[in-house]
Amino acid sequence: MNQNTPAPSSTNSIIALVCGLIGVVGCFLTFHWIVPIITLVLAILGIVFGVKGMKAANETGKGKGMAVAGLVLGIIGAVFSAIGVICAICVAAAAKAVLDASGANLNDLQNILNQVSSFKF
Repeated sequence: MNQNTPAPSSTNSIIALVCGLIGVVGCFLTFHWIVPIITLVLAILGIVFGVKGMKAANETGKGKGMAVAGLVLGIIGAVFSAIGVICAICVAAAAKAVLDASGANLNDLQNILNQVSSFKF
């Protein structure tokens, strides 16, 4: 093998890098409540494949850098996504507490949201 040619990477290392990267980027996308849960799962998969890629890289010497990067990104994404899931649960619990305390029902809340969204400047 030529010295300038990089060593081929293992599949586990590539999967770890992709899952970890999606886990980190996705944890900042909060347009829907399911996104932090999906990114948490992907980040955990990044950790799992990162560990498997590290084991394979130690045996073959291929793809260790990508496995480490996937492992680190998976850990960071899992932490941020777990914080996002906890925040989403707290917001839902707070919203329910406010609705219960105010005596309003979901129809009242929907009417308020419709009035706010139809407001024209």
